[in-house]
Amino acid sequence: MHIQVVLFDGFDPLDVIAPFEVLHAGGTASGGAVTVELVSAEGPREVVSGTGGLTLHATGTLDPGRPGLVLVPGASGRVGDPNKVPDTDEIDDGQEFIPVLLGRALATDLPALLKAAMANPQVTMTTVCGGSLILAMAGLIEGRNATTHHLGMDMLDATGVHAVRARVVDDGDLVTGAGVTSGLDLGLYLLEREIGPQIAHAVEELFAHERRGTVWRSHGPTPGSF
Repeated sequence: MHIQVVLFDGFDPLDVIAPFEVLHAGGTASGGAVTVELVSAEGPREVVSGTGGLTLHATGTLDPGRPGLVLVPGASGRVGDPNKVPDTDEIDDGQEFIPVLLGRALATDLPALLKAAMANPQVTMTTVCGGSLILAMAGLIEGRNATTHHLGMDMLDATGVHAVRARVVDDGDLVTGAGVTSGLDLGLYLLEREIGPQIAHAVEELFAHERRGTVWRSHGPTPGSF
């Protein structure tokens, strides 16, 4: 199983590093059954995150034709409305607003590559935090089940996505994680789903991290009213 982790300018580092390390460890524990790489829409380059100028190196170009998983992180920046006039006592930390960063990513070749990847029956699309908002804002997951950071749930709903308040949402070939640290739980769930529970458990023990929250799946009976 090969995972392409997508970098774009302003990405959230923890959205990338947490699942990357979990999945890489899964590859070690499984004797190479899992491989992971950092990619971008533009190809090999240094990509600056939205957190303190931290930079990661994309070693390849996102390939929508390659079987496996594609993982899209969210952005790291200021929360709120970029069009609102700031209060006079508000501190300007130099960070850009998250909606601006997401919009900038949508202005690149990334949406077209993600669309092509989602059309590939051999690709499962996965996201952490605001990564699902990129898919939603690009019109790629209308009518699907997904989650994101709790502050972005209304935006998911507004784009026609069924927003589910769960730690991880498994909608078949679309698997999404909630807030930033859910990348750990998403990575472990993907190992369990794609490779097996023993590998996932071994990595969970290695990282001394007990998975938390609910994994919501799009099958089974629908609950009635309470």
